[in-house]
Amino acid sequence: MAYFDNAATSWPKPEEVYKTVEDVMRNFGGNPGRSGHKMALAAARLIYDAREVLAEFFNAESPTNIVFTMNATDALNIAIKGVLRPGDHVITSSMEHNSVTRPIFAMTKYGIKWDIVKCEKDGTLDPDDVVKAIKPNTRLIAITHASNVTGTVMPIEQIGKIARERDIIFLVDAAQSAGVLEIDVQKLNIDLLAFPGHKGLYGPQGTGGLYVREGLKLAPLRHGGTGSFSEELLQPEILPDLLESGTLNTPGIAGLAAGVRFVKKIGLSNIRTFEDQLTQKFLEGLLEIDGITVYGPPRASNNRLAVVSINMKGMDSAELAYLLDSRYDIQVRPGLHCSPLAHETIGTKEQGTVRFSFSIFNTIEEVEGALFALKEISKAIS
Repeated sequence: MAYFDNAATSWPKPEEVYKTVEDVMRNFGGNPGRSGHKMALAAARLIYDAREVLAEFFNAESPTNIVFTMNATDALNIAIKGVLRPGDHVITSSMEHNSVTRPIFAMTKYGIKWDIVKCEKDGTLDPDDVVKAIKPNTRLIAITHASNVTGTVMPIEQIGKIARERDIIFLVDAAQSAGVLEIDVQKLNIDLLAFPGHKGLYGPQGTGGLYVREGLKLAPLRHGGTGSFSEELLQPEILPDLLESGTLNTPGIAGLAAGVRFVKKIGLSNIRTFEDQLTQKFLEGLLEIDGITVYGPPRASNNRLAVVSINMKGMDSAELAYLLDSRYDIQVRPGLHCSPLAHETIGTKEQGTVRFSFSIFNTIEEVEGALFALKEISKAIS
């Protein structure tokens, strides 16, 4: 089997992630921050350890600036709904995932104004177009770090400077980039960073987080028990308690910390180099197959991650994905990938695409097998 759906969820996970999750479930069953007995204290230490690991990984000011969430979508909702108020203006790109666009659209009924900056057909974004979209009431710029459809990497360093110079909050969706690209939130002037645990950080599903810049105040999306200031009816004002209500996913968060340690052990540059090799091998092989259209930047480079969307002439994207799965045991994702604006940008909104996405656990041999399968299917329908 060849698993090429890592842009949705990375698989397999490092062995240490599996072992950590099982160990915590068996031996650290206490509720973190809710009791004073040794199991609860041990669970709380695991949670804080994970905050420290992630704070160092993203160069956050403090571990308390890391808020744990269910996933990146949850983090984006907390960020967007936590900073926008009636009359505010927000800017996004035309390559955003529904996890950015749907929360913003939901807030337009409360008086939020929204501009979408059009990207090029390969998904690239011109920072000057962001500048042109800024208005006196612009409060938030929300941009994906890398497209989940084309793998196109956005110029977030330039956009971060633009936002900081104009005192605009800058939110980055790192769903595809966390664990692949270096992200220094202070260097890049990122105010809010939403990241999943289950993709490039190799943690379990149901984990993720939100970095919140020191001093930035958000209105909480949820209210409830935090284990702190329990005598008060008001939600605690301190981070991360302000944005974390209810029992945290201790086994998952510990597994996420193990995944981050795995990434650090391998090295971001080594992961990126290897995934680039797989991507370039795949892109070059696709050029030799009749009827294949490839979307996004033409080469594996600084502006493309290991995400490749294609279509085959004369075949629906779902049909091609089914054939790859049923005949060749190759797992890919067809359709719109929850990003209809991105597909409108690259011209595939009606048919979607078939997406291949690679990880450190894939091999050159698997890529060659995928190319062989695509060549056979192309010959069969020509």
